[in-house]
Amino acid sequence: MRKLKNNELERLTVENFKSAKKTPLIVVLDNIRSLNNIGSVFRTSDAFLIEKIYLCGITAKPPHKDIHKTALGATDSVEWEYVEDTLTLIKKLKKSKIKTVAIEQADNAVQLQNFIPVKGEKLAIIFGNEVKGVQQEVVSASDYCIEIPQYGTKHSLNISVSCGVVLWDLFCKLKF
Repeated sequence: MRKLKNNELERLTVENFKSAKKTPLIVVLDNIRSLNNIGSVFRTSDAFLIEKIYLCGITAKPPHKDIHKTALGATDSVEWEYVEDTLTLIKKLKKSKIKTVAIEQADNAVQLQNFIPVKGEKLAIIFGNEVKGVQQEVVSASDYCIEIPQYGTKHSLNISVSCGVVLWDLFCKLKF
């Protein structure tokens, strides 16, 4: 076995990415503090052809050197927009017939492995603050709440890890 070189990976150009058919998923970042986490979300979103990222509240916006450090150029490929208030955005998305999904530990949350997205239905996946999670008012306004099962001693995963786990799971369920 031989590791492939970057030029052997046959990745899309930024121009081809922008015109490629996207996965019907939108990412919403609700008050994310860490610029490295924001950059990681961009990179993960690029990997799974995510349609768009909304940066809300205190979430920093590109260009920023600490976002760029982990995004590695994905801020150029993935469409993004800043919206000040997450709840206002959620209401707007719902009016556009986009189902909203909070990733949070909550009563009546569906375990990720049990969540079956409806084919053809666009989802907005909401990831919350590193300490406080998704705002309660946003959780309450969401159509679904999904919990990533955890079996160890810790109460949560890093937001960039959560994003990778959830987007991969939903990408597989929607694409295959």
